[in-house]
Amino acid sequence: MADAPITQDVLTIPRKLPEGPVNLVGLTRDAMRDVLIANGTPEKQAKMRVGQIWQWIYQWGVRDFDVMTNLSKAYRAELAERFVIEIPEVVSKQVSEDGTRKWLVRIAGGHEVEVVYIPEEGRGTLCISSQVGCTLTCSFCHTGTQKLVRNLTAAEIVGQVMMARDDLEEWPTPGAPKDETRLLSNIVLMGMGEPLYNFENVRDAMKIAMDAEGIQLSRRRITLSTSGVVPEIARTAEEIGCQLAVSFHATTDEVRDKLVPINKRWNIEALLEALRAYPKVSNSERITFEYVMLNGVNDTDEDARRLIKLIDGIPAKINLIPFNEWPGAPYTRSSNNRIRAFADIIYQAGYASPIRKPRGEDIMAACGQLKSATERARKSRAQIAAEAGLG
Repeated sequence: MADAPITQDVLTIPRKLPEGPVNLVGLTRDAMRDVLIANGTPEKQAKMRVGQIWQWIYQWGVRDFDVMTNLSKAYRAELAERFVIEIPEVVSKQVSEDGTRKWLVRIAGGHEVEVVYIPEEGRGTLCISSQVGCTLTCSFCHTGTQKLVRNLTAAEIVGQVMMARDDLEEWPTPGAPKDETRLLSNIVLMGMGEPLYNFENVRDAMKIAMDAEGIQLSRRRITLSTSGVVPEIARTAEEIGCQLAVSFHATTDEVRDKLVPINKRWNIEALLEALRAYPKVSNSERITFEYVMLNGVNDTDEDARRLIKLIDGIPAKINLIPFNEWPGAPYTRSSNNRIRAFADIIYQAGYASPIRKPRGEDIMAACGQLKSATERARKSRAQIAAEAGLG
């Protein structure tokens, strides 16, 4: 019997509601061409119109059809009647002492996801979400304690990038000299959700982000992080071609089964086999292995040596992540000395082993801490009810 579809698209809200205008955000070029033709644009003009509208939306950040001055006034009126340009709504914004920004944004259905921007010297990284909640229940991850509600649409995924550019005031002015300095220079799909369980929407959104006439981010500046959805890894290389990061976190199946339960479906051996083929297909420089440091769980010298043997032959770097604790977490962070000793063993074997500096901890914006405020509140109310004997 064949496996069920990997991408769970049944959980995604459609782009077009039964009544009302169509949102142009998130449509591929072909899909935009189709909806323009279906709504009266002559077929011979459709490709040119797509190019014009595409630039206004994704290169200049324009949301008002009236501003699209290279389109006739009558055509702009037609567009405004039949279409909208909508992105997720910002509910709240927090700024950390270290400059990290975290936004809570609302999407269709009143659901909320979190988006984080991390400024660094010479670059700025936006961490975006692909699902509301998560199916994976990784035991060290706060986000994983929030059940999956649904997949995000392509509009809601690329809309997070557009929202961040709004807040950073980074949209260029039409006709102004090109500024090569980018506040938002990198995207990481490391927020809420497993991107490869929402493949089509993630792919379409990232194609828009990489488009040369739009947001214009190189595929090498986009990193997709997966916990190991093995059947979709080769497809990611072929259809997106971005950098790949893997939430690895353990060196034996016994430990990884507990930390990353998807390992029970695709174990370490199966995952590594898929990863060995990835750089050859995508021309990716190296795969990033993410490894959260948990005191007494996965942080021994033996773990470090096993990790080196496991990844032998894979162009790789290992990001060591000090565990970001959250209320009720079942683990504690490895000591600084233990993390440094682990990193040194990996470094001596010839692999880059940077220790990720926690960012935005004071606003719960660090790796593994994202969880929408409404879901936190719901959980708190449930706990209170249980304690009162009302649950």
